[in-house]
Amino acid sequence: MNAVSADRPEPGQGPVALALRVLLLLAYPVLSHVASLRNEGMWAAAALAGLVLLCLLEPLARLRPWAWTVLLASCALLWWLGGSVWAWMLLLAPPVVFPLLVAWGFARSLLPGQIPLITRIVCALYARAGMPVTVPLERYTRRLSCAWAVVLLMLALINLVLAMSAVPDGLLAAFGIQPWWPVTHEQWSWCANIADWGLIGGFFALEYAVRSQLFPQRPYRNAWDFMRQMGQLGPAFWRDLLR
Repeated sequence: MNAVSADRPEPGQGPVALALRVLLLLAYPVLSHVASLRNEGMWAAAALAGLVLLCLLEPLARLRPWAWTVLLASCALLWWLGGSVWAWMLLLAPPVVFPLLVAWGFARSLLPGQIPLITRIVCALYARAGMPVTVPLERYTRRLSCAWAVVLLMLALINLVLAMSAVPDGLLAAFGIQPWWPVTHEQWSWCANIADWGLIGGFFALEYAVRSQLFPQRPYRNAWDFMRQMGQLGPAFWRDLLR
């Protein structure tokens, strides 16, 4: 009985929870894009409600009363805001806030006495395969962590400029200021919800190709196997990594 309990994943950390997280993460840009194309607040409210659910998934699975209270209150507030321009304006925040938070996580891991995020991931992958992490690889992972911090920071700044330039409900327009380079809801969405993911995916693909040439001896066969092995590191590893 104890062995079975030990192998059982904690609430909010099993494969079903992981699949739900991926589904919610993928659903957000789709719902946000639809909201921008249709200019309807309820679609925006649905996209934001999905983000709230994504952030609260683990405490909800643990049946924490405060998490259910926050979820219900957030959904009620978003439903109320769905009939106004404020629901769409709230969509301007995640493309700025989330890349900025992740960029800060990468940058913070570069401080003295810290281990860079990419270094920790690579060390965990190589340890599972019983392979050593060489000094050149460790140096590369530090530089790569710095590169991701810069890329995500630049992405957040670009999205902030777009959020300020959106019309008629952007940040500047809300204060009666005409943007120097106005963009429509649709143009903002194509950049913030579609192009962002393309840039991140392109940087990842380019970096993986460079890494494959520089370090041919590695514990994964290809990019798909690399992603699969990262998933096998487990929820506890990723939760501790991002703290």
